Amino acid sequence: MLDAMTTLNEQAATAEDLLPLALTSYGHFTSMRADAEGRIRGLSLHLERLVRDSERVFGTPVDPARVRELVAHALEENRGPCVVRVTNYDPAVGLARPADADSPQLLVTVRAAGDLSPPPLTVQSIPYERDLPRVKHCGLFGALHARRTAQLNGFEDALFVGADGLVSEGGTWNAGFIDAAGTVVWPQAPVLPGVTMALLQQHTDFTVAPVTPDQARNMASGFATNTSIGVRALAAIDNSPLDTGHPTLTELRDTYLRIPGETL
Repeated sequence: MLDAMTTLNEQAATAEDLLPLALTSYGHFTSMRADAEGRIRGLSLHLERLVRDSERVFGTPVDPARVRELVAHALEENRGPCVVRVTNYDPAVGLARPADADSPQLLVTVRAAGDLSPPPLTVQSIPYERDLPRVKHCGLFGALHARRTAQLNGFEDALFVGADGLVSEGGTWNAGFIDAAGTVVWPQAPVLPGVTMALLQQHTDFTVAPVTPDQARNMASGFATNTSIGVRALAAIDNSPLDTGHPTLTELRDTYLRIPGETL
């Protein structure tokens, strides 16, 4: 069994190292799934995300080669399948002076991965928009509160609906739909540019269009994507059932599994 581990610059992270992140949540990250051989689908896209988001959050660069070294080091002790999270944050930052956060460090966490394409998911549409939606940041309170609300109402997760009345994404996943003609529809909305979504868009035909909650509930099928789960069917939106065995959904899942992983 894989034991979770956390390192800061290849050294075991201490409580003192983690306290600033726990108190401020000021940072950004990417999570990537490594297979048993240490290969990672979309590794280049994960590295691009870290570089891009570091410029937005800290105004500083991230060295992709250094990230590769840290992840490879972590995987030496942890054979997959596992999920590796790389968090970029400044251990010296406090609540009073976030402007002083100019020396971010790389925290690497490894945990066991679950099954790809887990059982279908029931979701409730919840009004919510993430801060800086195009950045994969550590501010998860709003998303988790929406997820908690949905779970207390008998669903498994939340599907976000923006102030414009349009569907955007889920708490930790991108949302996609399949219409009556079998076309893959990605919502046109401010969303996190997910790596799994990007890989699928590189390898499949699709359209991007505004999707209202009513339209989402009346789609032939729907799905969630992220690096940990791959392509996961949506069983229902607000008690409106969706086809979890749609052939286009099967094609999407098979296409994703055929995409080769990149080596570190």
